[in-house]
Amino acid sequence: MTKVTDAIILAGGRGTRMLPASIYMPKEIIPLVDTPILHHLIWEAARAGAHRIHLVLSERKSELLRSPLESVEPPFGQDVRPELPRSALTPHIEGVEITVHIQHRPGGVGDAISVALGEVKGPFLVLLGDNLLIKEHVGPSDSGPDSASSASLELVERFEATGIPCAGVLEVSEEEVRKYGVISFCGDLIESIVEKPVPLEAPSRHVLCGRYLLPENTSEILGLFPESEHGEMQSIALLRHLIDFGGGLEAVKLEGYEMYDSGDPLSWLKSQIDHAIRREDIGEDISIWLRTRIGKERNSPE
Repeated sequence: MTKVTDAIILAGGRGTRMLPASIYMPKEIIPLVDTPILHHLIWEAARAGAHRIHLVLSERKSELLRSPLESVEPPFGQDVRPELPRSALTPHIEGVEITVHIQHRPGGVGDAISVALGEVKGPFLVLLGDNLLIKEHVGPSDSGPDSASSASLELVERFEATGIPCAGVLEVSEEEVRKYGVISFCGDLIESIVEKPVPLEAPSRHVLCGRYLLPENTSEILGLFPESEHGEMQSIALLRHLIDFGGGLEAVKLEGYEMYDSGDPLSWLKSQIDHAIRREDIGEDISIWLRTRIGKERNSPE
């Protein structure tokens, strides 16, 4: 079976829900406490076996990120923060090629994928640039591919076992299903996708969580559903085609992961706090501070 050696990270969106912060900082490099989202995603893709990582960026983001993406060496020598591994200070990994592709206008997930497909070989991973899936909550001292999320690796292992394209899914609360594409499935195969249903109409509580492993002929399938006609639903049309006519689409249930979404300020603030209290290096300090702060708020006079 063809090995999965390419991954596409989609980071071309405008990030309008994160304004005004996203004027100065693309949401994909906003730190999770102290480590940029993009570093986590690149490390995750590398852990899954990707040797070629394709970043899909807007022109503006490409300008903002040009320096760190073009410089292979860390920006600081060992004399600066010597307790940190140099790998924590750069997105580059030995043996992994990072290529930037420009999405000239926002066109949805399907359009963003198509921007990079000309340089992709074989089946490939797709990671949404504003979603982190984390099981091991480590700080920068332990960062890098070896301790990265294994979510994409789980998809690769499933594909290598079955040869069937797959999507990562997470179980969420009943109230949260309205934010996502919700699936129904039979065994491990996805039967349907319902976009952002009200809870009573959701076919399950399992949702698409921004991790896909797509087949080599994805470009041909996207050609059946032009972005000019389908808009942002082009990617859903692609997935539904795989379900109905492409030999199936498997659901890989990613259990034990926390999903952190930088799509809006409140969800990202919750993500920061949740990750921080789970980290061994700072968890105790932040937990004590939170308890003290909440206690002061409760005891303050009205």
